[in-house]
Amino acid sequence: MEFSELIRTRQAQAELLRGPEAPPLRGTLCVTGHHLLLSPGPQATDLWLLLLRSIDSIEKRVAGDSGTITLRCKDLRVLQLDIEGVEATLDIARSIEALSSLESVITSYPFFYRPKGLRLGDAWHFHPPESHYKRVALETDAWRLSEVLLRSSQPLIGPQKLRCAEDEELLRAVLAGARPGAWGFIVDTRSAQTAKQARMTGGGTESKAAYPGWKRLHRPLERGRPLQESFVRLVEACGDPEQSMGRWLSRLESCRWLAHVQEALSTACLAAQGMDREGACVLVHGAEGMDSTLLVTSLAQLILDPLSRTMAGFQELVEREWIQAGHPFQLRCAHSAFSHARPKHEAPTFLLFLDCVWQLGRQFPLSLEFGEGLLLALFEHAYASPFGTFLCNSEKERCLCEVRTQTHSLWSGLSQSKEQRKLRNPLYVLNPLAIWPSVEPQSLRLWQGLFLRWTRPPEHSEAVWEKVWQIVTDEEKTEDSQPVVSASEPQP
Repeated sequence: MEFSELIRTRQAQAELLRGPEAPPLRGTLCVTGHHLLLSPGPQATDLWLLLLRSIDSIEKRVAGDSGTITLRCKDLRVLQLDIEGVEATLDIARSIEALSSLESVITSYPFFYRPKGLRLGDAWHFHPPESHYKRVALETDAWRLSEVLLRSSQPLIGPQKLRCAEDEELLRAVLAGARPGAWGFIVDTRSAQTAKQARMTGGGTESKAAYPGWKRLHRPLERGRPLQESFVRLVEACGDPEQSMGRWLSRLESCRWLAHVQEALSTACLAAQGMDREGACVLVHGAEGMDSTLLVTSLAQLILDPLSRTMAGFQELVEREWIQAGHPFQLRCAHSAFSHARPKHEAPTFLLFLDCVWQLGRQFPLSLEFGEGLLLALFEHAYASPFGTFLCNSEKERCLCEVRTQTHSLWSGLSQSKEQRKLRNPLYVLNPLAIWPSVEPQSLRLWQGLFLRWTRPPEHSEAVWEKVWQIVTDEEKTEDSQPVVSASEPQP
């Protein structure tokens, strides 16, 4: 299939409304295989560009001899295009609908993106999971690296209460490598009732008799459709400028998004405390081991491990615990909050993780080397990106599609010097201790930098960020210019 077959009208005269704070942009609107372009004129340098894959939903209206197309994007932007000509409006809308919903991975923009300064193959090796596992192996002789990939979710005991000798032996070996008398805790991210019902479809929970030394704790975390609906209701509330304060607070509470943040951080703290304060071994699992399990283990590592709170360490964490571990980004992030479709496999689990990390950064502003800019970038690229890092649902699919050889890595794009100022935290100081967040409701905040990003003026936050950078830069220059005084020299 050629992209040209899906483009009914290539260009039209249009006016773009980008939000209450941005001035309108008028010019020639062009449709390509992967982008919408709007150029104010042949001499203009401020070309507006939108990746079609980032469009979540499209609405069209016609009146008289013109029409309006409203684009709701996966990064939560709402754009309006006023187009001259009814036929042109309808044709462009149909073209956008077709091109923004292509299902084939190899026809997506990352396979065509060739930026200057980057080479194919660069940075795919930046954060190999093996480096983390080797570091763990050096700290204890109880583990070794193996070429067999092992992955665990719920035990498959089924209604017959079957047993798996290999699984039981593995968990015995885990306790054998711990300190004498240490217990093991199995943190199940399902409710006890849900885990019990899973037996009817082949799943279930570990038997107490078959796993001596292990205690099971149920800390249910929402996933799937309930989490997606919570996200949708929050975005709807944030996009309503006419509501009263009372109405806003009521909607914020009823969507339960901050409750999900609280539950995720609380469960991660439970797992981290078991390891740090009790010396226990902790196994976290849910149903499939690809959603809430990754959420809890990732947050627990951020709480305990100072290396995970560095720029490189956090990118390695995302690569290892989410991408390599098989979080199905292609399914979970097919749509954002505006799509009219509600497939059961969609869920903003990765966004929930990023929100929890933002909460950690807000409570410990000096302990994370990266800032809000990196979290926003990961949110945007997880849903629509010119890079191939978040493509597909598993490492097997990425290998079959040759993602690593035919697309660029996001990590290479983020490593460019011009990007670092937007991503790094200028106040960062290495903190070797664990960071224990408060999970009380009054300690958690709405992530305004994401959810209110396009409905309020960004100038103030950006100006503050630039001011902080300027202060830090000036202080570094002052320190570098100070003369070095020998201890033997007389002091004034």
